[in-house]
Amino acid sequence: MRRLIKIYDTTLRDGTQGEGVSFSMEDKVRLASRFDALGIHYVEGGWPGSNPKDLRFFRRMQDVTLKHARLAAFSMTRRAGGTADSDPNMRALIDAGAPVATIVGKSWDFHVTHALGTTLPENLAMIADTIAFLRARVEEVIFDAEHFFDGFRADRAYALETLRVAEAAGAHWLVLCDTNGGTLPLDLVETVREVKRHVKAPLGIHVHNDAECAVANSLAAVGEGVGQVQGTMNGFGERCGNANLVSIIPTLMLKMGLDCIPEPNLRELRDLSRFVSELANRKPWASQPYVGDSAFAHKGGMHVSAVLKHPETYEHVNPDAVGNRRRVLVSELAGKSNIIWKAREYGIDLDHDTPDSRRILDRLKELEDQGFQFEGAEASFELLMERALGRHRPYFDLEAYRVIVEEQSVAPEPVAEATVRVRVKGIMEHTAASGNGPVNALDHALRKALEEFYPNLREMRLLDYKVRILDESKGTAAKTRVLITSGDGEETWGTVGVADNIIEASWQALVDSIEYKLRRDERRSVSGA
Repeated sequence: MRRLIKIYDTTLRDGTQGEGVSFSMEDKVRLASRFDALGIHYVEGGWPGSNPKDLRFFRRMQDVTLKHARLAAFSMTRRAGGTADSDPNMRALIDAGAPVATIVGKSWDFHVTHALGTTLPENLAMIADTIAFLRARVEEVIFDAEHFFDGFRADRAYALETLRVAEAAGAHWLVLCDTNGGTLPLDLVETVREVKRHVKAPLGIHVHNDAECAVANSLAAVGEGVGQVQGTMNGFGERCGNANLVSIIPTLMLKMGLDCIPEPNLRELRDLSRFVSELANRKPWASQPYVGDSAFAHKGGMHVSAVLKHPETYEHVNPDAVGNRRRVLVSELAGKSNIIWKAREYGIDLDHDTPDSRRILDRLKELEDQGFQFEGAEASFELLMERALGRHRPYFDLEAYRVIVEEQSVAPEPVAEATVRVRVKGIMEHTAASGNGPVNALDHALRKALEEFYPNLREMRLLDYKVRILDESKGTAAKTRVLITSGDGEETWGTVGVADNIIEASWQALVDSIEYKLRRDERRSVSGA
């Protein structure tokens, strides 16, 4: 039987202390339910004594059934000089109705005297009184020894005494906290080994990432017998963040052979990671281990050739195990293997030894030399392959376009107007439209000309527009690359254009975006999808 490691998620409290991270009360309810569905053992909902939103959250959660996780409410030890039964934080904790109470207490003598402003004996009494009071009123009590590793370095005897006091008062778990995030793995291991000589209660670990060691420290602690790991999804948290559970969970299961969440649920990890980012209004971290878009992306031709034969040559785990997928990027570093791989993705039958693959590769490198970049524009690359193979059939032909930007004294903003002449199915269409800017006006005019013939274009929206100056030394005469992201509610795709003129570069990317949409819909119609 494999050893079980309990996962304690504090995204809803510690994670929200990260800069720019905020969740509404309903967001927190949705996240708690998703963490429960993944198989997390503890979900810390917040500090009910600190703000009304957290108190409302705990009341709302009384109507939510968690199938796997235990809900934890966080608070601090009773106030110096008072009693636990009269402390307002204790009353709020009990009123929250959570089965688990997590109490943070000082274990660093410097913090006791300078932050709390009390004596070392009184701090020990605060720990003991609080835990004993809660032990009789909630199902489980967890003691977070704040700044434990700093305290251990400063006064080993006192730091250990805070743990012994908490254990004697009935704490179910003793959690060693690297609150400043500066401890290194070797020091952490030595400290954990010493702690185990003095207490018998189960140990947990809670570390921050200020020295980029949070994940490593958490895993090192597990290696020393620690049974509970605290952290946040995507590593959200104050300053440099907390230990990233999205990295810790698969490492425990796939690398260390330990039980954690139910094994089938591991495939939900990428979706959960992105769900958390979405609710936090954060762009997903592309290079995030295991779940990021780049985690299993291969660019070099030699790498792709090897991965085609044996994926393990350049992949440390199977991407399917964590709900991710293998991606092959195309660039000037590509070889024939990249082209073959991408052709298969797009349903194009291409043999490795035919001139077609060499022709596509040569055209790719030629365009990238001009400044094109296809890593974020795979729709343009698919069209590039079709054109190189002589299979491309345009859905319309451009006769001319013109864009005017006029500054008017009576208008607060410049007025942009575009006219387009295109031939569609043998019919000449001449349209005009205005917009917020020249590219927006051009987009409107082109759609106006095409939507009568292709009504499904009404579903399509431009989602993102990026401009990159390729040779800054030329100033306003520099070549420009435009990347456009479009979507229709079912799929998103990227297209690229490069030209000396920003309007022409935008036109190229707009045309590719529309042609990709029309080509994809036509293929689906033919296949009956």
